[in-house]
Amino acid sequence: MSDVVYKSKCSVSVYELLKKYWGFSEFRALQEDIITSVLEGNDTLALMPTGGGKSLCFQIPGLYKEGICIVVSPLIALMKDQVANLHKKNIKAIAVYSGMSSGEIDVALDNCIYGRYKFLYCSPERLTTEIFRVRSSKMNINLIAVDEAHCISQWGYDFRPPYLKIDEFRKTLPPVPVIALTATATPAVMEDIIGKLEFTRKKVFRKSFERKNLSYSVLFEENKNDRLVKMLNKVKGSAIVYVRNRRKTKEIAEFLRKKNIAADYYHAGLEYEQRSMRQESWMKGNTRVIVCTNAFGMGIDKPDVRLVTHMDVPDDIESYFQEAGRGGRDGNKSFGVLLYSNSDIINLTDRLEHGLPTVEMLRTIYQALANYYQIAIGAGENVSFDFEISPFCKSYRINPLETLQSLKILEQEGYISVTDAVYIPSRLMITVDKETLYKFEVENKKYELLLRTLLRAYSGIFEEFININEHEIARFTESKWEHVITHLKELQHFHLLQYQPTKNAPQLLFLQARADSHVMKFDYTALKKRHNSHSFRLTAMKQYVTTACKCRSQMLLSYFGEKGAPRCGICDVCLKRNQFGLTDFEFEEITLQIKKMLSLKPCTIQELVNNNIKVKEQKTLKTIQWLLDNEQLNLNDQNEIIWNE
Repeated sequence: MSDVVYKSKCSVSVYELLKKYWGFSEFRALQEDIITSVLEGNDTLALMPTGGGKSLCFQIPGLYKEGICIVVSPLIALMKDQVANLHKKNIKAIAVYSGMSSGEIDVALDNCIYGRYKFLYCSPERLTTEIFRVRSSKMNINLIAVDEAHCISQWGYDFRPPYLKIDEFRKTLPPVPVIALTATATPAVMEDIIGKLEFTRKKVFRKSFERKNLSYSVLFEENKNDRLVKMLNKVKGSAIVYVRNRRKTKEIAEFLRKKNIAADYYHAGLEYEQRSMRQESWMKGNTRVIVCTNAFGMGIDKPDVRLVTHMDVPDDIESYFQEAGRGGRDGNKSFGVLLYSNSDIINLTDRLEHGLPTVEMLRTIYQALANYYQIAIGAGENVSFDFEISPFCKSYRINPLETLQSLKILEQEGYISVTDAVYIPSRLMITVDKETLYKFEVENKKYELLLRTLLRAYSGIFEEFININEHEIARFTESKWEHVITHLKELQHFHLLQYQPTKNAPQLLFLQARADSHVMKFDYTALKKRHNSHSFRLTAMKQYVTTACKCRSQMLLSYFGEKGAPRCGICDVCLKRNQFGLTDFEFEEITLQIKKMLSLKPCTIQELVNNNIKVKEQKTLKTIQWLLDNEQLNLNDQNEIIWNE
């Protein structure tokens, strides 16, 4: 570890901050180098695997330097999780996101100017609003952290156009460094991130994505549920089971319970209390297996997950790598297993052939959204709505999968933004001074007990929006919670306070005024680029599933640009290879010689063996057998061996 210590005016070093707030005496690999780069004022790109400690790389510099760090993140759940974790450490942080009222956002941004906050989390969409630009110009911003930075690239699997506005926003500020962080970036995406953010003094840090303790396997299985039970009986400990739709989460969890395996299910359609209870039960180990959609896992750091199983084939390597990577974060051996059947391959092929929705479909979905929320042409800019896809699709008799794909492209075209379901508790702020409130209370005894309860139970209620619980207030005031809500709304009508009830639904935000769907403008060049990128990712996923002759870890690392990685020795492919008793060098040398011969003409087995006289005959035969089993070699009509390209 370097001996460099940064001293502030108050003589607090970054190591003391690390110890004081996080309880660690040393940084993990690369963290110190990344923090050093940021503190030196460099634009910094940090590529670290899931669970590698990315957030510390901007939280330490943001905390160390005077001023406030703006953290751009696309996920409300992740923002809320990081803000809550910072609060537990007594670090002042706040988040601004869809679902908050304009009043809440106004107060939050004011507090960032005057309230000595150290971190402001926001979505990229927020940067483009007038109120954010005006207020941020008054903040002492010390750093811009761009989380999930792959979203800035049109080559990325999760492209978000508002990320392209980050550099524009940065130019409105005095010189301030940027740190971009991601756990999933191909070489093309890396270059895109650096270019789109216009890095000047750039530094790139990359930690290998290799997970030496994680065994990857791809298994063909028509009876997936029975195979899952066999794996759970063999691999002890906590497990995550990923599926593509909500219905299957419940079905598989019930199936596992019938097999005496403690399991539960999780998806974004559940009530917040249900999601919280099930997640907590799994985190504590009371529930062994959580069966879920991809709504589960982001921001959850359970170190002892021994098995992550995918029952359906994901759309891309990035998603699979991130989800499988939630296993074995404690460094002990864990398993990432992908089960596939013939129908999965058919579905993959179908998605490749049919590609993305047509422009006509995009116009139809956009028009349906405008009708659904009754938004007139020219209205609705920066207005968000609760959004549930099932009732929306039923109302207009449209296909949910096509709708999801269309919503994604409408996002990428900059028309809308859609978030996953996230729980936003009830919030309240008193908007008059204490004297005015007391005068009202004296003249309106009906509200006296409620107002006094609010003042006793919630500190800071005059300065900012505070999370409240109507059920607790009802208990303190010995009334029904419905009455509490009614009275709070009445007090808001009297302009004494602002009250925002609980939200627990996905949010759909119109990023610009509603357009006429018949004349909507689309970037056809970008649409074609996304279609090609979509096909590239699906093809890579199909190759990963159907290839059984190359180390799984090598395939994954190669996708992310790590060439020449060693065989892992523990994936399903390597375990079969290991049975042949060949070293990597021997196998590669024999395979290279066989390929060279077959590039000239088909050969018999004996000809291949005779040509490898420097190698024992048995080793050549084992290599040929392996290559035949894994379909790299085939037999022609003359029973000669040919190389299968």
